[in-house]
Amino acid sequence: MSLTTLQSVKKDFGIKEILRDASFSLDATDKVGLIGTNGSGKSTLLKMIAGLETIDSGQILVNSGAKIIYLPQQPDLDENRTVLEQVFADSGEQWTLVREYEELSDQLAYTPEDKQLMTRFSSLMQRMEATGAWELETNAKIILSKLGITDYNAIIGTLSGGYRKRIALATALLAEPDLLLMDEPTNHLDALSVEWLQSYLNRYRGALLLITHDRYFLDRVTNRIIEIDRGDIYTYAGNYSYYLEKKALAEESAISSQRKHQGLLRRELEWLKRGPKARSTKQKARIDRAHALQQTEFKQIQGKVDIATAGRRIGKKVIELNHISKGYNGRTLIKDFTYEFSPEDRIGIIGGNGAGKSTLMDMITGRIQPDSGSVEIGSTIHIGYFDQHSEELLTALNENQRVIDYIKEEGEFVNIADGTKISASQMLERFLFPGNQQYAPINKLSGGEKRRLFLLRILMSAPNVLILDEPTNDLDVQTLAVLEEYLEDFSGCVIVVSHDRYFLDRTVDTIFALEELGNIRQYPGNYSVYLDYKKVEEEKLQEIANTKEKPKNVETLRATSLPKETENKKRRGLSNWEKREFEQLEGKIAQLEAEKAEAEKALVNISPGSYTQVQKLYEQVEALKQAIDVATERWMELAEVES
Repeated sequence: MSLTTLQSVKKDFGIKEILRDASFSLDATDKVGLIGTNGSGKSTLLKMIAGLETIDSGQILVNSGAKIIYLPQQPDLDENRTVLEQVFADSGEQWTLVREYEELSDQLAYTPEDKQLMTRFSSLMQRMEATGAWELETNAKIILSKLGITDYNAIIGTLSGGYRKRIALATALLAEPDLLLMDEPTNHLDALSVEWLQSYLNRYRGALLLITHDRYFLDRVTNRIIEIDRGDIYTYAGNYSYYLEKKALAEESAISSQRKHQGLLRRELEWLKRGPKARSTKQKARIDRAHALQQTEFKQIQGKVDIATAGRRIGKKVIELNHISKGYNGRTLIKDFTYEFSPEDRIGIIGGNGAGKSTLMDMITGRIQPDSGSVEIGSTIHIGYFDQHSEELLTALNENQRVIDYIKEEGEFVNIADGTKISASQMLERFLFPGNQQYAPINKLSGGEKRRLFLLRILMSAPNVLILDEPTNDLDVQTLAVLEEYLEDFSGCVIVVSHDRYFLDRTVDTIFALEELGNIRQYPGNYSVYLDYKKVEEEKLQEIANTKEKPKNVETLRATSLPKETENKKRRGLSNWEKREFEQLEGKIAQLEAEKAEAEKALVNISPGSYTQVQKLYEQVEALKQAIDVATERWMELAEVES
């Protein structure tokens, strides 16, 4: 079933043509990754499908019964709501029942003998069962907790942009639309949350159209790729790996066709120069063909960012961190950390949101001072700092400044890797900023284009220590691939803060993991190797837990096997609501298992040819499987708190 269809859609912003003649459909089973260079129109396309952006011509047809939800990069939330109020904003009666239940639970805790309250309570539970409010509440708390949100009563206005994005994501997932449009859903998520979201979307029964820079995520979630290339739409029926394979073949074929065309044209032109006379129909047809060949145009292979800036000499002393510590509001982010960076270091820094990654970078660069300890930087060191808030810094300078003037502030000319010198305008072209964009104000650029512009200026300064704080946010996958190749040959120290698993695997050989209480643990290898270490560590700790024997010196065990383990958070008990939920879940899981067994039995015994009935039963079994997974996961969470 088609949920939405684009027919000959055109969109032009004046300085750039976004869509020339776009036509495609999205079906109920599609999980589509939308890719293209920054500024190609990916976000604009999502907004057009969501009805938030007009089209110049053509039409977008939407199935009248389809529920479509759009998750933008910067969601607009009600700052006066609590987290749960926001998540249940569109749940109507169900949210009203949940709030009433919590109020009655609190009252009964103080007056358990009140018969009138008990009668209301009993009636309320029946209504919650009938409307599915129990399951809605359970699902909401599972999703929020997996996204790192545990304070359900926090006011939206007090939360950071990253937390707001995660709350908006939870709201969208809980709504279970027929088509979910997602613009960079993995931004502001740590690696564990990205893994969970990836698994969740693999089981998601609705259709997806998403933009993401995370290539592992793109590869494992999508079954179709749509690429926007200079106004044209190209569709590939497979995941990201399939797209790369077919794209390479298509480009090779295009190059081969162009070479054949050029060879044929050269031969025809030589024939024309010999002065053939159009005496026969055959000769006249050949002359016409030669003229037609001259007029044939080939679309050039899609432009790619060309990073070829020159470097500078780096000495033996790079950056030394001597027992540095830093904390805010009584919370320690970095505790007594010492490390001496070398010229060949490729360090990846990971940790949850708010763990102190950017704080560590700011201390290294001197933006902030440590509470104790010192930071020493070598005399030959020139740091290039690609800040995750670079867009804000860039626009804060002068949003009406022209693109080329911003780059010329770094230099009218720049030396590149092969020793030659090129102009600022030529360098902009290598970074996919054509002439008409170079003289446009910065505020006309997309978020990703602004990030790419800021990256260009940093690289033009020829740093020998490159610090990249969340470089994958808003940079397109094509630019990231070229940046990864650049870093392979970069003759200096590289420090990367990122949650992007693919980027870390490609660029680093040591992991610094920021954990609780300000501890920083070091792991050799890239991110995948780090995951292997963590898996071994968890298995050893589980083995200890199973034997119920604590070693005499736990710290010794940790030091000899793997780096220091974080301390457990202070345990809490179950709330009244959670106790009630925990008591009911076991029976609910048993009931769901019984229903699934009945449905599977019916599916086996169904008569041949009953296609509609088979499809209905199959969907019922799949829905029950997902419901069992959700309920079991929540039961395990509550059981852990209860124990």
